[in-house]
Amino acid sequence: MNLQQTNTSLFKRLRFVLVETSRSGNIGSVARAMKTMGFSDLVLVNPRFANMPQQDEAIAFASGAQDILAAAREVGSIEDALEGCNFAAAISARLREFSPPIVSPRNLANQLAEDCSLHAALVFGNERFGLPNGIVEKCNVLINIPANPIYSSLNLAQAAQVLAYECRVAAIGDGVSDTSIGFHGAAAGIAEIEGMYVHLEQALKAIGFLNPEQPKKLMSRLKRLFSRTQLEAEEVNILRGIAKKNSRPVAAARLYALFIYCTWYF
Repeated sequence: MNLQQTNTSLFKRLRFVLVETSRSGNIGSVARAMKTMGFSDLVLVNPRFANMPQQDEAIAFASGAQDILAAAREVGSIEDALEGCNFAAAISARLREFSPPIVSPRNLANQLAEDCSLHAALVFGNERFGLPNGIVEKCNVLINIPANPIYSSLNLAQAAQVLAYECRVAAIGDGVSDTSIGFHGAAAGIAEIEGMYVHLEQALKAIGFLNPEQPKKLMSRLKRLFSRTQLEAEEVNILRGIAKKNSRPVAAARLYALFIYCTWYF
C-alpha cells in the first residue's frame, strides 16, 4: 500500500507552518525539503510580502517543488494556520522558562506516525527572531533539535529538512535494508550450500589447513561467514564448478580462500 495515498498516512496528516517568513528563497527551500520527504501541506502566516511563493527567488530555491509553492496557503493568524489540526509542535532553538513539554524530533515523529488521530502542524518562526512566546504557548510541544551546543545555528530550511526526514523515517522506515534494488537470483538451497561446505572441507584438509584430528571450530566459523553473504544458487554452482575444474586440491582451496577474503572484505 502506498502510504502517501491513504487518509491516515502521516504524509496527509502533517502540515508545515511558516510564521512571518522574510525571504522568499527560504519558502522555496522549505518547499523543496518537504517534497523530497513526501510532504505537501504548506501554510504561510503573515509572510513579509504578498505572493512570496510566486517570486523568482522562491521558485529558484524550490528546485522543482513548484507544486508545493503553488498550493501553499497564506493566512493572517496562527489560529487560521492551525485550523483542522488537533496537535501543534513549535520548532525553536531557544528554550523558554514557560513552554510546553520539550520533545526531540525523533520522538515527535514516532508519536505522530503511531497515532493516526493526530492531524499535526510543525510551526517554524521567522529567520531572525524565531517564534514569539505567544505562539509557542499555543503549541502542544516544543521541538529542540539536538545540534552542537557550541554552534547550534540551523537555517529555516535545514530545520524543516530535519523534521521532514524524521517524520518520513517514522512513517515508512529508513529503507537501509531494502533488498528490492539490483539483480537478485534464486537463493541457494540448504543441500546446495552443504555440498559446497563438504567440498571446501575436503580441500582444506588436502592442503593441511584443516587438521581433522583437531578441527576446532574452523568450519563453523566459515559457515557463519558464508551465511552473512546470502548465497545464491548460481554463486554456489560457480564456486563448486571452479573447484571441480581444478583437480589439484591446493588450487581449489586457494580459490575458496580468495572468495572468503573477498566476502569478508566487501
